[in-house]
Amino acid sequence: MYENYKKILEELKANSLHRNINPIKKHGKYLDIDSKSYLNLSSNDYLGLAENRAVIDSFLKNCDFSLGSASSRLLTGNSYIYHELESLLASIYKKEKALLFNSGYHANVGIMSSLLNKKDVVFSDKLNHASIIDGIKLSEAKMFRYKHLDYIHLEKLLKEHRNEYQNAIIVSESLFSMDGDFCDFGKLIELKKKYNAILIIDEAHAFGIYGKNALGAAEEANAISDIDLIIGTFGKSIASMGAFCAGNGILIDYLINKSRSLIFSTALPEINIAFTYYVITEILPNLAEERTNLLKTSEKFRNMLKDYNLPVIGASHIVPVILGSNENTQNCASKLIDNGYYLLPIRHPTVALNSSRLRISLRADINFEEIENIPKLIKEYVEISKNDIKLAM
Repeated sequence: MYENYKKILEELKANSLHRNINPIKKHGKYLDIDSKSYLNLSSNDYLGLAENRAVIDSFLKNCDFSLGSASSRLLTGNSYIYHELESLLASIYKKEKALLFNSGYHANVGIMSSLLNKKDVVFSDKLNHASIIDGIKLSEAKMFRYKHLDYIHLEKLLKEHRNEYQNAIIVSESLFSMDGDFCDFGKLIELKKKYNAILIIDEAHAFGIYGKNALGAAEEANAISDIDLIIGTFGKSIASMGAFCAGNGILIDYLINKSRSLIFSTALPEINIAFTYYVITEILPNLAEERTNLLKTSEKFRNMLKDYNLPVIGASHIVPVILGSNENTQNCASKLIDNGYYLLPIRHPTVALNSSRLRISLRADINFEEIENIPKLIKEYVEISKNDIKLAM
């Protein structure tokens, strides 16, 4: 009965695509696996807060929140703390309303699938996250995927197809999680206005890091007011759980009534919502120096990779090194793991064919001296395997 599944698993193994879930013990920026300790370079805990005992203990001192909700928010799973966090988010983004979701995946799937229908059209960056694509597919709207960061291509598609549909959405990540590069807010806003479209920006990997108040790349670009819906997550820089969207009040009310991932999900426990509120109000405002140091370390590290003539891309704290095939990337990652760096390969189909990569995810509590040996190790592997990874070079 399971032979077909077994065959597919064997094919994944043969093509260096098979994945496992490993038991991990975390302690700060290090991971313990099989009694060995590794520097964690595969996490989205960009500010190093997830295992910060001082932050956690400080929050728990005055904690009086439930550990479960037992219901959807539209039934009895709601409480005042949800509204306090939503009011806070609406206020700091200067938007009419905000709405919480259980995760970034819940947010993107729920938003795209409910705001769009068969009469509508969506223009999506080619490299947008899978959760955005999944939501669009569920909506049954017509989807056009423009070439990554290619706004000439986007306008060509808008010009050809916008008037054929009722509602139009342009959706993009602000900081792309696999390439570490940024969208052009100016161009997106210009095209949104010119073609009467709703603009949705996913700030998952930028929220908590960029902007004067750590609101994300849109704040740094002074673009928040022109974005209809901003999406952010709490499971990365904020070291909590859940996600939000902030924006136009009509759109938020519509999501409350139509978003299936909100309506049919048990709400997050109060304690998670309260911890998120605590981090945003009490911890994040005091981390300006840590955020600055993270970006300085990232720039220095990226420049060192370039000095070794390695195929590094992006311009953020997410530092991808493109190595080509799944096999080569997995082998190079194994070499780095052997040297004490927990750095997992990102392979096709997560990224395009022949663009598998090491996604080096830096965090604020890692200093340059702890990672300065990595470019040399990658270069040694590249030199040994250069005939096999020429596509990446």
